Amino acid sequence: MNSSRRRRLVAKAPACVFLACAVLHASSLPNRIVSLSPNTTELLYGIGAFPRVVGVSQYCTYPNEVMKLPRIGGWEDSSIEKILALRPDLVVLTKPQEPFIGDALRNFHVRYVAVPSESLEDVYRAIQMIGGETGNEKDAAELSRHIRTSLDVIRSATRDLPKPSVLVSVGHTPGTLSDLYVATEGSYLVDLITFAGGRSVAPPDRLGYGKISKEAVMKLNPEVIIDLVPGVNAKHAEEAVADWSDLPELRAVREKRVYSITDPFAVHPSQFVTHTAELFEGILHPETTGR
Repeated sequence: MNSSRRRRLVAKAPACVFLACAVLHASSLPNRIVSLSPNTTELLYGIGAFPRVVGVSQYCTYPNEVMKLPRIGGWEDSSIEKILALRPDLVVLTKPQEPFIGDALRNFHVRYVAVPSESLEDVYRAIQMIGGETGNEKDAAELSRHIRTSLDVIRSATRDLPKPSVLVSVGHTPGTLSDLYVATEGSYLVDLITFAGGRSVAPPDRLGYGKISKEAVMKLNPEVIIDLVPGVNAKHAEEAVADWSDLPELRAVREKRVYSITDPFAVHPSQFVTHTAELFEGILHPETTGR
């Protein structure tokens, strides 16, 4: 082989390698995706990968097209038999779900990705991971940019306003404040409270959520209490607010600043964090929401 021909072949080699890698990447992209959590289903929709979703959890409600898809079980009890029957080439779940289904998926050699779901930064990381697994990297980056921009608008509107102390309840026994759990530092809900111009007073917990006693709530004495009761009707929402009358000495109770949020998306760490932040802003600083 003469030297000029050798040089031409060498020059073409990088292009050939790039083309081969592109073809290999395209062939490995999933065409049948199963989503095990509402937030992962929402994120798959947000990055444009939802048309390839063939199965979802029983709790998924968005987008409307999920109503036509097979259900594979709940958050902790996804059925491996139903998953396998759908012949997925990718299963998307959250890290907290992995202990319940991860071993089974590995045993059956099912490719899966478990995304973080605690903090606001976890939401961005989940978007990036799902985008990488599905080949929707550009759409994922655009979705993250949109979320950041929307939250920055809220933060700018509330930056110079007073920061009321806030306690966010994520669950308690109906009719009482027993088994009271609150969002703590490290959860995306507390991150969103900060963007909305509030200041969480919940004690730290490594999981981002913690159980708290009524006595501890009295010591914290928040100015505002937000009780998340997603999906309930107006009557039950009013009852959730009324439960706090057990602590009439609380400043939030005295000043009638206990609010319930029934929006089902408020507890989903997905692109709907912007919507949740707006709900929090409307409670903490209603004067800014007319912008």
